Amino acid sequence: MRLTPSRGVLVATAVVVGALVAPVLTAVPASATDYPTWQDVERAKGDEQAKQTEVTRVQAALREVQAEAAEKSAAAVTASAAADRAEAELASATQAATTLQAQADRASATAARAQQRAGQLAANLYRDGTADQMTTRIATADDPDQLLYQLGAMDQLSSTWAGVLDEASVAAGTASSLHEQAERAEQERADRADAAEQKADAAKRAETAANAAVDDTEQHSDELYAQLAALKDSTAAAEQGYALGQAVARQKAEQQRQREAAAAAERARQASSSTSAASGGSGTSYPSTGGVVVDPAAAQAYARSAIGAYGWGSDQMSCLVSLWNQESGWRANALNASSGAYGIPQSLPATKMADAGADWRTNAATQIDWGLAYIKSAYGSPCGAWNHEMSVDPHWY
Repeated sequence: MRLTPSRGVLVATAVVVGALVAPVLTAVPASATDYPTWQDVERAKGDEQAKQTEVTRVQAALREVQAEAAEKSAAAVTASAAADRAEAELASATQAATTLQAQADRASATAARAQQRAGQLAANLYRDGTADQMTTRIATADDPDQLLYQLGAMDQLSSTWAGVLDEASVAAGTASSLHEQAERAEQERADRADAAEQKADAAKRAETAANAAVDDTEQHSDELYAQLAALKDSTAAAEQGYALGQAVARQKAEQQRQREAAAAAERARQASSSTSAASGGSGTSYPSTGGVVVDPAAAQAYARSAIGAYGWGSDQMSCLVSLWNQESGWRANALNASSGAYGIPQSLPATKMADAGADWRTNAATQIDWGLAYIKSAYGSPCGAWNHEMSVDPHWY
């Protein structure tokens, strides 16, 4: 998937088309949501109270359809991260099994060599009755010096024989132990392989469900924003932008409330610092979420083209680059494993970005649209957000 401009631009055209064909259009039947039809919109236009009622109904339908897609997209991110962890565990188990098997094979080879040496020594000692002959010579020797020499030789041969047997026994025991460990490691690897396959299948199913929900949401959202624009004599793009601004303002207020509550609880417990607010930081991973195109350069190019709409000059871009370099590296699949923050702007929770578009899981442009709206609402500008990021430890904005 390539980076695409804000869906608001595309929706803006829909209101014109909608106005032309409104009398004959009906919403796609929904399984759960009772979507307003164009006939409902047209009937409400002539009565201010009816119009306001229909506006409320359209807005409620938007929230409901966006929430469903957001839930499924969040589940897809979680499932993808779990599949990646299972794959990493499989790789580790495979490496352990391979290493142990190699060690067991080497130990078996060592044991075989020790046994072969023991066999050769035995053959040398007893070939053609050599040992019996030596014993006879020792017993009948007339020269005391010769007797002592032959006794020493016999003792040395016996010690060598015992040492070779011990070496063979130890090597055989080591090989047996390592083979048992290798068998257990192979069973662990097989178990990990099964788990990885199950996690991968679950991730694929979650991704398929998320994609279907996103497609359905985008289809209905386009029409609902067009209907809202028709009711308010506006444009779909303007309504989508206004809705996003209102949403991030609510999100910021809720985030601030939670942060203050956490800080108060920490003070009550006389904790050294509050850690509940950080959205970036360590523990970032990059799950193999299907459909995500990770292209930091393209993401920055889109952001550079979008900041002007917020009244910001090009001087703000360097602050934005620094901010999201630190938060995510401008990677659309950046996931903070500990907090759940996701995407280029590290939205926490990730589903906040659904207000910018149902495809927030895979579309960097949608993530950036939400991030810019959040920065505008919370800090006024990227440099304001970057200054705050650098003023707190751990860093967050």
